[in-house]
Amino acid sequence: MQPTTTMRLRMFQPTKRMMRAAPKEDQSAHTISQRLRTLKRIPPELIPLGVVVGIAVGFACYSLGRKLVVDKQMRLTRSNRSD
Repeated sequence: MQPTTTMRLRMFQPTKRMMRAAPKEDQSAHTISQRLRTLKRIPPELIPLGVVVGIAVGFACYSLGRKLVVDKQMRLTRSNRSD
């Protein structure tokens, strides 16, 4: 079965969706205050979770830093290289 002329023309026409302008990105060239306003969209039940995770990450960084500074038995560099 041979495609008709109207079928050939319809096959290569842009769709209505393609003819519309591309939507603007909502993250393009925002100022700090505009980005802070987006924090209001965070669901309130996630805020305590964020606080707990933030405290845990802070304590982990503190513990790691303290361990690296205070522990004298930990070797941070090679010693007694024989070569």
